Amino acid sequence: MATSTQPVTPSDLTYSSNTLKRAERALCCTWFKLPLFIAMRDNSVPLPKIVGTGGIQQGYTQKSLSEQKTERDLMWLITVGILRREVDGQGITDSFRLTPLGRQIIAKWETQGGQLPQPSWSERLTNFLTRWFRLPLL
Repeated sequence: MATSTQPVTPSDLTYSSNTLKRAERALCCTWFKLPLFIAMRDNSVPLPKIVGTGGIQQGYTQKSLSEQKTERDLMWLITVGILRREVDGQGITDSFRLTPLGRQIIAKWETQGGQLPQPSWSERLTNFLTRWFRLPLL
């Protein structure tokens, strides 16, 4: 008897409330804007499109970011499970995409006003401590 397999969609996956809070907090505390994550949902976005004034012109960032700062922030979003790096036949590329967790959060925010929520000072502090002092992921 053959069974059909249904593709898994991001909404089929469940995450703990701590995982969701940490991921949402990390997203809110970056200089990136919702259009970047919408683009990453549909296609991979290469690092050079996010860096500098190009990132502002694309509506991806709030301010001009250096390549080093951009990559560091994107790597943090990989650490908390929101993004993944694209891989091709040659290995890891300079492009990024959303993970299922990232897709869930972005879908939620698209329906709630279409922009990233503003983090509170306590959320900024928690994100800072977690990220820079290597505290356990809160």
